[in-house]
Amino acid sequence: MTKLTAAITAVGKYLPEYILTNKELETMVETNDEWITSRTGIKERRILKEKNAGTSFMAIKAAEDLLQKSGVNPKEIDLVIVATATPDMPVASTAVFTASKIGATNAFAYDLQAACSSFLYGMSTAASYIESGRYKKVLLIGADKMSSIIDYTDRATCIIFGDGAGAVLFEPNNEGLGYQDQYLRSDGVGREFLKIDAGGSILPPSEETVKNKQHFVHQEGKTVFKFAVSNMADVSEKILERNNLTKDDVNWLAAHQANKRIIEATANRIGLENEKVMMNIHKYGNTTSATLPLLLSDYEKELKKGDNLIFAAFGGGFTWGAIYLKWAYNA
Repeated sequence: MTKLTAAITAVGKYLPEYILTNKELETMVETNDEWITSRTGIKERRILKEKNAGTSFMAIKAAEDLLQKSGVNPKEIDLVIVATATPDMPVASTAVFTASKIGATNAFAYDLQAACSSFLYGMSTAASYIESGRYKKVLLIGADKMSSIIDYTDRATCIIFGDGAGAVLFEPNNEGLGYQDQYLRSDGVGREFLKIDAGGSILPPSEETVKNKQHFVHQEGKTVFKFAVSNMADVSEKILERNNLTKDDVNWLAAHQANKRIIEATANRIGLENEKVMMNIHKYGNTTSATLPLLLSDYEKELKKGDNLIFAAFGGGFTWGAIYLKWAYNA
């Protein structure tokens, strides 16, 4: 009997209309296009400007795009997971609201947070639900409104992040396609290097925390870069070794879009040619939980049934990992 696997069967995305270019950032902080591009690979990023619109706004749009393209009835969805570091609000789940708004009335839903690794960890979670045999359709959405937690007077962070959302549908597969293996890691040593100080249970919001700008992302760039380069490359190499794959067996690398140099270092470690490396960081910047599904959406038409994909991500905390997946359909 063929083992039941969890395959991605549909993708969708949403990107805000407003484009924040490097040229515009030059008027906001002391920087320039050449400096940003040479260090990050980013030329522009999308910013959600709609009034009273949060992460769920984009998650809903991405899910609707997937449903419209695939023809799936939302009532058939069993579970909705929203991978995000920027939920609409504390306590009330963004995923629950999203599921209700898209008509997934028979689904249960919850949020998953592992910083920039949220979608990667979500893939593991979604695949496990499918492989259990209990669920047939799991909708996984990666969405973040990073502009809501960025200080646009801080050059270290405001040049990097953008807003966006992407969605994938996991379903059972009996052809040996879909989810193959994972190698996920974490280390609390990273807690101090990429974080938001206030707003949690340790340091609740106060007049003082707002005045001190402690509700914005703080990043020690050099430290995070060093950890990301080594760890993303390490897990990518490890996943190939565990599955007896060579660089010739890999069709695509889908790496978290944090920095072009980190992506290139990961590709170089496993010997991949540039044409096998998915890249859209120049257009969107780092959309945190949305980078991996946005890559799949952008490259969907180039993916072929049976293609071997290696996913890799690194996030605050620290969290990181790699996943090996066989693509299940031709667009």
